[in-house]
Amino acid sequence: MSSKVHVATAAFGCRVERSSAGFSPRSLSSRNLSVKSFLLAALFLPASAAWGQGMTQGIMSPPANARPPYLTNVGIEQHLDAQVPADLSFVDDTGRAVKLGDYYGRKPLILELVYYNCPMLCGENLAGLTGSMKMIKFDVGKEFEVLTVSFNPQETTQLAAEKKKDYVKRYGRPNAVAGWHFLTGPADSINALTKAVGFQYQYDAAKNQYAHATAIMVLTAQGRISRYFYGVDFPPKDLRMGLVEASEGKIGNAVDQVLLYCYHYDPAAGKYGAVVSNMLKIGGALTILCIGALVLFLLKLERGAPHQGWDRNPHQAGLR
Repeated sequence: MSSKVHVATAAFGCRVERSSAGFSPRSLSSRNLSVKSFLLAALFLPASAAWGQGMTQGIMSPPANARPPYLTNVGIEQHLDAQVPADLSFVDDTGRAVKLGDYYGRKPLILELVYYNCPMLCGENLAGLTGSMKMIKFDVGKEFEVLTVSFNPQETTQLAAEKKKDYVKRYGRPNAVAGWHFLTGPADSINALTKAVGFQYQYDAAKNQYAHATAIMVLTAQGRISRYFYGVDFPPKDLRMGLVEASEGKIGNAVDQVLLYCYHYDPAAGKYGAVVSNMLKIGGALTILCIGALVLFLLKLERGAPHQGWDRNPHQAGLR
């Protein structure tokens, strides 16, 4: 079981700043200075990058006693292959009492922990997941299901239903209503769920907001944690491969299996990375196949050459 603590994008519902493709009117020297400053910060102050609203994906979290007070209990501790308890009680977006185990046994699952009244960050997380799911051919409700669970015990079924209506509409595919579940629940169930998946958050009563990390977890059909993906933008390639692995080959195709041979999940980064040695093996095998096919083709041409009459009709061959 892996147990790594990460702080992904974490803040009090802060806006996630996205880079712009435009150029500012700064001079070249100021650009060089900024680059140098950035490199120095990256080399000597790696922990400082974890604070504030600009936290990036998959950064290793410093120890709890080294974090700012508002992030003391914020982070994600990986519990890969851990079982998410099936007996935890929640309420779905229709008001029906459910247990997490009701969603097990059919398809791989994406688990997303948010709170619906979050002023910014959870909306970014939901939008990022929706956009990524739209970019893959697997359909919610057909190849996999999604559990979006509020970790605020004060939130209501009505609010969950409103969020579901909004994001199912954005997703825009059939079966999503039946396959995407927005849940609320009591504090005991929420605490047990967040503890099981290593999701650490902190409530600030003065601001009436939660400081929290952002990530999604991919679960097997039996409810075991297969993969973590950090941040608010989830590469479609990673999401698809994570679902294929969690399904144990029950979804996907031969191309997915080749990609999984070439790309392995890196728990420290929370994403898939290329395995150069495996890629070289496949490249070598393809080269041998191509050479073999070329040799067979040339042999076939050579066998067909005597039938042109070179040895049977010397006049046509220009020998007499």
